[in-house]
Amino acid sequence: MTEFWLVSVPLDKNSAQSVEKLKRSTAKANLASIFRFPIPELKVGTLDTLLAVSDDLSRLDTFAESVMRRTAQCMADVVEHSDKLLENALANGVDLASYVTRFQWDRAKYPTALPLKGLTDIISRQVSQVDGELKTRSAAYNNVKASLEGLERKAEGCLQTRALTDIIRKDDLVLNSEYLTTLVVVVCRTSYRLWEQTYESLSEFVVPRSSRKIYEEQEGAIFTVTLFKKAVGDFKKNAIKNRFTVREFSLEEAERQKQEMGRLTVDKKEQYGTFVRWLKVNFSEVFVAWIHLKALRVFTESVLRYGLPVSYQVILLQPDRKSVKKLRELLCSLFTHLDTAAAASKPDLGVDIPGVTTAQQEYFSYICYSININLVDPS
Repeated sequence: MTEFWLVSVPLDKNSAQSVEKLKRSTAKANLASIFRFPIPELKVGTLDTLLAVSDDLSRLDTFAESVMRRTAQCMADVVEHSDKLLENALANGVDLASYVTRFQWDRAKYPTALPLKGLTDIISRQVSQVDGELKTRSAAYNNVKASLEGLERKAEGCLQTRALTDIIRKDDLVLNSEYLTTLVVVVCRTSYRLWEQTYESLSEFVVPRSSRKIYEEQEGAIFTVTLFKKAVGDFKKNAIKNRFTVREFSLEEAERQKQEMGRLTVDKKEQYGTFVRWLKVNFSEVFVAWIHLKALRVFTESVLRYGLPVSYQVILLQPDRKSVKKLRELLCSLFTHLDTAAAASKPDLGVDIPGVTTAQQEYFSYICYSININLVDPS
């Protein structure tokens, strides 16, 4: 299961016995896997500071998770293979579950000598920077991708609308003539004979036997015809009457589009490599920051709920998918003594749906924050 519960209870005799009973019961009934989640000693500060930081952490938790998931989604969109997402979405070089279950506080990034507000500000700046760069980089990459796809779409479709860049060559046209020009005409398959019989009479200034079929597919073909420039308007008017489509074509424009497609192809390839590397690095950064936020929330809430001196213990649960409700019932029964009012309220145990992070929004007699590491949209 890709959801974890980060649970905190006081470090007292009753809770210690309950934790041991929890470990035995979960192991016996296969309700969950249990892991250590070490949180270092942090600076407590004043009560007012704790309350303010608690609110900041709640908002930052939501924001960091949002940035993490948008970075993951962008990575999935860029690599264009959802099965490759988990290969690239790593935290400090390991898969997300391993990082969470083997969590160690990063003192280099988040010095424990700093007050809680200082640690919160570091993470806030870090996540905000990634958020801003993600928007800029994804917009730049998507613009190149969209432009290239637009040109590629023009090279597909029916003969009446597709780009003729790779169909018409210089040899197919009369160039640098003062009087003559070449028109490109789309003729449906059922009208081939009509074209051959009538094209010379569509204007009195058509060069006899100048029609050439240069491209053909199932729906029809593209023909060229040479005529005097002064007859182009008359020829087009009569061509429409016979349901022949005269395509506008410029060799210079075709060459420009070809060069643009080449430039965009190279640009996308270069940006792809750079962007994927950036996404991998910054996904890891934000995910690591997010898990440290969870640790900060557990510490702050534990001090607020259980008081001073700081004395609490944290366990990380990975519920079995089929045992979520039973596990929640077990936790509630074991830690009722921490808050009888919360136990009496009987929260809806059915809200803990695998893949849906709602646990931290419920109030239990113990502290519980949900960590959902599922990056794939179930829809």
